[in-house]
Amino acid sequence: MRCLALLTSLLPVAAFAAGTDSSTPPKSACKAGYVYDVMSDKCVKPQSGHVDDMMRLEAVRGYAYEGKFADALMVLDAMDDQKADGVLTYRGFIARMSGDMDGAKRWYDAALAQNPDNLLARSYMGQGLVLEGDWVGAKRQYDEIIARGGRGTWAEASLRDAITTGTTYTY
Repeated sequence: MRCLALLTSLLPVAAFAAGTDSSTPPKSACKAGYVYDVMSDKCVKPQSGHVDDMMRLEAVRGYAYEGKFADALMVLDAMDDQKADGVLTYRGFIARMSGDMDGAKRWYDAALAQNPDNLLARSYMGQGLVLEGDWVGAKRQYDEIIARGGRGTWAEASLRDAITTGTTYTY
């Protein structure tokens, strides 16, 4: 059971932050695991030399948030840097959304080993902990987000909401 001290320790947030840490899930611009190439203005295979990891990661976000996990994994597999914390974070997200919390924790831990300031990985990990009923672990991730300058970000607000309501985000 969530304790009153936990709930009152979470401060309200004015708004969600913009950018890749936003409250609005992106839509995939392409179908079936393809990536949008801004230079050619068309969808290409994720292995194409015309797209970089930033474009691939944006495609991964769209597919993952739409629940198209096979497409997201196909694009993740094409990423040049498989140890990048963003790649690891989204592998964790897909594992969590697929019900594999042990796998998700391993991916999130790997992402945080690469970049301890990865607020999105902390938020997603905390939301997974909420689902498991580990309120102390979730609050620990929330505290880390605040300590690392994340107050007012989507990562902070979404984890705060998950802790206070028990409802997690699917994006």
